[in-house]
Amino acid sequence: MVADIVLESQPDIHADLSSEQISQQDFPTEEMLVNMGPQHPATHGVLRVVLRTDGEMVLEAVPHIGYLHRCAEKIGETLASYQYIPYTDRMDYLAGMNNNLAYALAIERLTGLEAEITERTRHIRVIFAELNRIASHLVAIGTYGLDIGAFTPFLYAFREREWILDLFESACGARLTYSYITIGGLSHDLPEGFVDRCTEFLDYFEPKIPEYNNLLSFNHIFVKRTANVGVISAEDALAYGLTGPVLRASGVRWDLRKAHPDCGYDEYEFDIPIGEGAKGAVGDCWDRYFVRMCEMEQSVRIVRQALAKLRGTEGQETRHKKGKTIKLPDDEVYYEIENPRGQLGFLVRGNGSVIPARVKARGPSFCNLCIVDKVCTDVLLADVAAIIGSLDVVMGEVDR
Repeated sequence: MVADIVLESQPDIHADLSSEQISQQDFPTEEMLVNMGPQHPATHGVLRVVLRTDGEMVLEAVPHIGYLHRCAEKIGETLASYQYIPYTDRMDYLAGMNNNLAYALAIERLTGLEAEITERTRHIRVIFAELNRIASHLVAIGTYGLDIGAFTPFLYAFREREWILDLFESACGARLTYSYITIGGLSHDLPEGFVDRCTEFLDYFEPKIPEYNNLLSFNHIFVKRTANVGVISAEDALAYGLTGPVLRASGVRWDLRKAHPDCGYDEYEFDIPIGEGAKGAVGDCWDRYFVRMCEMEQSVRIVRQALAKLRGTEGQETRHKKGKTIKLPDDEVYYEIENPRGQLGFLVRGNGSVIPARVKARGPSFCNLCIVDKVCTDVLLADVAAIIGSLDVVMGEVDR
């Protein structure tokens, strides 16, 4: 009885309006700030993005970083160069081999040690750098499918990644942070049977890439969620300093392995995949995803060539005796390589001792993240996860 009275006492403000008149009325909405992260699976780490929303539309997205800061660069100024190698692993913990390589090459360039690196060492470095590129991209595409709502590709990607981690473990005993590529060479030579096991993995993995394409890349729902979403033009990509697959997906054919080859990359035959707008606009989320798929195919090509080049190099030294005692001259160097996420560079300044006077890193994820505000403007709330996932950031390298 009371409920009936209450209901009857509420006047219907639309009682005298037709449905057409109601639909044409202007119902004002209120803007709201939404915290996406720092504990959110789609931010791929402790990234906090403050979203200013109006209903389902995102009007502004501001990334907040610093939740994983560990003073990695300052630590580099308190240790001997060879002691800093394990810290580079932990910057980009999905591409430890590549980070080891970047710092080792910087120190070798500064000290003149690069001229004494053996041919076998160079080929092994290429093998492990490209295997780590595949492993990193497998995590990127697997977790990206998870962001969009596809669970199965995540399991498949981690299944293939286990093969690579087993190879890494056989070489150095570690499965995530390796410290394998060090100043002057490698911590160990290849174990017995490594070449055969690596070839077996390549033979197994290469036919899996078309399966991934059928399962995820060309999946109708996945394409709808990623095509024409988060488009980054080539001009914007260059203006914001983007590198790696994010830059190449916008149609810019730039890769340091071709432009400024190290470790003998100029001796290898491989292509540079770029975004072509196959499913939407050039530089959209789908292009950024698919460039990584194509890069895995090219990495397989490179590893096969490197394994072939190893023949005849048996017995060559893979660890330089000066690696732990070398002093850094009173000079500085900046050296960049092509990390799975883009250009990773180290600036190192010496002062005559074994401990650097200055260490500075240029991280690709840090630079790629800066375009979030621009590309996440006037998009749907559900598209933010797709856009951030397509950038493939690692927060350990962003915060350093």
